Amino acid sequence: MIDNTVLGLHHVTAIAGDAKRNYDFYTQVLGQRLVKKTVNFDDPGTYHFYYGNEVGTPGTILTFFPWEGIGAGRNGSGMATDIGYAVPLQSLGFWEDRLKEFNVTHSPISENFSDQQIAFTDPDGLRINLIASGINDQRKPWVTSAISAEVATTGFHSIVLTLNSITATAKILTDIFGYKLLEQQGNRYRFITAAIENASIVDLVEEPGMPRGHNAAGTNHHVAFRVSNEKVLMEFRDKILTAGHQITPKIDRDYFFSLYFREPGGVLFELATDNPGFATDETVAELGSSLRLPARYESSRSEIETLLPKLS
Repeated sequence: MIDNTVLGLHHVTAIAGDAKRNYDFYTQVLGQRLVKKTVNFDDPGTYHFYYGNEVGTPGTILTFFPWEGIGAGRNGSGMATDIGYAVPLQSLGFWEDRLKEFNVTHSPISENFSDQQIAFTDPDGLRINLIASGINDQRKPWVTSAISAEVATTGFHSIVLTLNSITATAKILTDIFGYKLLEQQGNRYRFITAAIENASIVDLVEEPGMPRGHNAAGTNHHVAFRVSNEKVLMEFRDKILTAGHQITPKIDRDYFFSLYFREPGGVLFELATDNPGFATDETVAELGSSLRLPARYESSRSEIETLLPKLS
C-alpha cells in the first residue's frame, strides 16, 4: 500500500426508501455487518447506515441514507450506476441459490473483463454485481450462520460511472488520483490503481445520448476514494484546486475526515481518510448495536429517536 496517494475506494453512499427493508436485505440476504447506525449529519431525522466487514475497513463500506418514502430514482449519466462486490471464485453458484431463495431477480452468470459475475438489484433498484475475479484478496469477510468465509463478500471490487463523455473524468482519475487505463471493451473503460490490491477498479461507461439521472431511492449518492490520513487529504485538496475544480473544506464525519467535489462528468466524489475508524465510540464487538449521534445532536436524542423508524 502506498500511503501518499489514493488507495482505491473508501465507501459508496446510496439512497434507500425504507430503512427496515434496507437493513433486513443487507444484513440478512447479503450478510453484511451493520458497523455503524447513526444519522445523516445534515438531516438528523434520517438514519445513516454503514455496512461492511467486522471493523468497517475502507474498501468494504456501503452506506445508505434511507429517506422514508422518497420515491424511486433513475439511473443516468453523471452517476455511479453499478456497485461491484468481490466474492471468492467458485462462490457464484451459492449466490445464485441464495438470491433465488429470497426471490431476488438476478442475471445468469456472465463475463465482464474476463471476470465472472451475477447482476441483481436490491429492493429499491440499486444495481449490484457479485464479481468472482480471482484477484488476490486477503480481506477478512464478515460471516454469518448462513454465509461462510468461503462464499462471503470481501468488500468492493469496482464501481461503474456512467457518463456522456469519459474524457474529463478520466483525466481526474489519471492526472490527480493516479489511476491508469487497464483495458477497453466497447464503450467501457477500466481504470485501476496499483496503490492497493483490492477495491482498486473504476469502470467508466460512455453513453453520449443518455439523459441525466435522478437521485432518489435505488441510486448512488456519491463515491468516496480512500486516503491514509488528513495530511494526504489536504495535499489532494491543493491538487484539485490547482486543477481548477471547486472543493469543500475538510469536514469531520466522526469516523473519517472528508472533502467533496463534483467531477466534470457530474458524479459527486469524496475523498475520505482511514482515520479514526468506526471503533471510536463503540468497541469492535458492539459496532452497529446502538444509535450513535454526533455531539451536536446528543441533546436532542429523545426527539431524534422518536422520528427514526424502528428496525425490529
